[in-house]
Formats: sequence, C-alpha cells, structure tokens
Amino acid sequence: MKIAIDAMGGDFAPAETIKGSIDSAHEYGIEPVFVGQESKIKAELSKYNIDGLSIEVVHTDEWLIEGEHPAYALRQKRNASILLAVKLVKEGKVDAAVSAGPTGGVVAAAVGILGTVEGISRPVFGGTFLGSLSPLMFAADLGGNVDIRPHQLLDFAIVGTVYMRKVFGIENPRVAILSNGAEEGKGNELTKSAIPLFKQSGLNYIGCVEGHDLVRGTANVVVCDAFVGNIVVKFCEELGKAIIKNIESDLAGKAPDEDLKKLTGKIFEATNMADTKGGGPLLAVNGIVCKAHGRSKALEIAKIIGEAKYFVQNDFLGALKTEILAAKSKLKEISGK
Repeated sequence: MKIAIDAMGGDFAPAETIKGSIDSAHEYGIEPVFVGQESKIKAELSKYNIDGLSIEVVHTDEWLIEGEHPAYALRQKRNASILLAVKLVKEGKVDAAVSAGPTGGVVAAAVGILGTVEGISRPVFGGTFLGSLSPLMFAADLGGNVDIRPHQLLDFAIVGTVYMRKVFGIENPRVAILSNGAEEGKGNELTKSAIPLFKQSGLNYIGCVEGHDLVRGTANVVVCDAFVGNIVVKFCEELGKAIIKNIESDLAGKAPDEDLKKLTGKIFEATNMADTKGGGPLLAVNGIVCKAHGRSKALEIAKIIGEAKYFVQNDFLGALKTEILAAKSKLKEISGK
C-alpha cells in the first residue's frame, strides 16, 4: 500500500514527519511517497536504516505555511506539497494521503481535487474524542465547517452513522444534535431549523443533547458546527492536561511513580484522543485523506498513517458512498421531496 506523505506539513516537518513515516513503514508495511523539498527529505532519510523499504520522493519547492489564507495560498502555490500529495490519490498512484499541514489548506486541496462523495456537500472532520470516557460516541464537525446550513448538519449525522456502523459495528446508532438544552425550543437557528430534517431522515434520531451528555454515552453520533465542536474538543484536551498537571503536583512522592504514570496516562488518553490516535480522516471526500495535528511528532505521524491504512483496507470510502446514497434516498421517500 502506497501512502503519500506531505513531508513539509506540520510544526516539526520534515524531521518528525520523516521519522514517523519510516517507523510506520516498518510497523505497517506501507510504502511512503514523500512529497516536498527533495534535498531536505533525503537529508532526513540519511539518518535512518531504510534498507529493504520502498520509498519514493516527489520534489517540490512549495508548501503551505500556518496562517496563510488557504484559497489564496493554493492559487499562488500550484505545486504545494499537499496539492501534489492529493493529486497522487486522484491519479490512483497512491492509496491515501496524510498531512499535518494547515487544516484549511488540507481541506481545500482535498475538496478541490477529489471532490466530495455524491450526496454530501462538505467534507467532515469527526471521530471519537473522549476515549474511555465515551468510547462509542462519534462527534462532528470538529474542525472544518463553521458556518453551515441545516441540511449539512444532517450530512454530518449520516456520515457519523456510517462511521459507527462500519468502524464499531453499531447497526442503528443513536443520533443527536448538540445544543444548550434538550428541549426543542432551545438552541440557535441552525439547531431549530435542523430538527425537522432529522425527524424525517430515517436516522435513529433521539433529539438534542447537552454538553454533559457527551460523557454519558447518551448518543452514538453527536453533531454540531465546527465553531462549537472545535471549542469543545480543545477545551477537553487542555482540561485533561491541566488535571494531569495538578495530580502530578499533588501526588508527587506520595504515590508510586508507576501507579501515577498509569493514572495520568489513562486521563491523557481519555481527553486527548487526537494526540493518542495521531489525528483522523477527512470524511466524505472522494478519496482517503487523513489530517494529523499540526504539532504532531513522529509517534503521532506513525499512528495517523496506520489509521489511513485501516480505512483503505476496510474500503470505508466504498461503504460510505453506498450508505449515503441509501440514506438520502430514504430521506426523499419519507419527506416526499
């Protein structure tokens, strides 16, 4: 399996990106195709034993920088590393692409080159983000779509339903909208306008849920726009780290180091799933593209490459296409439109 790696994307690229990719090549048996400045890539590769590995390098002197406006940057940098990596997916030369570059640029490249799956208007960043606290809850959108329409919120729910069915084996996932109250009269205009669509969708819609429901396992699929979702995720991540810091300070010298490390590790995994998993797939684009955190180091890069391999091997994209069309057809049948 060949996976294109945006070697220049991320806070610690190309050094950590190359290291993590080499580790994944050994662990997962993938063939990395590095896209970026050839001299820098080869300088990093020279630090490792790559005997027996199948490695390719696609050269470019252009890559995206955090803070650039995605659309403008991609117009100015027609050979940006993320663009070339996604083009390799489009051309069938690789099975997936992975990047830790700017989120906006990764989304723009994936949508512009691959397009979205038929029936879905926007790609979705989503997944399980509360580890053992709520292991069977998919949430979306967590990063890409801030200003959305009610039917797009329903799209997220359909994608989440397919995800929970295919990845976790839950045949009829409970679906909910994240709001500031369970009552239908509460919520913003997006929430209120989406509720009738959800009721007619044929999904297992259970209503609106509140923030505390996220850790109670009330729903298997919880949807919101990325303005809310991204804030929730980042709050959970930093809260987990703050709790760990306080525990380490209070229990230092009072509890065995091994027990303390096990406890704080459990808290970190429960509240920082993106770091634990390395990132996640950009769902509903017409190809497998996975986005790692910009701050990812080698371990996280290796994990996200492993996740990309999982989605390719299990034909997640094919299943998603089939089930989205089925869900949309059912919605039209029920609503009569």
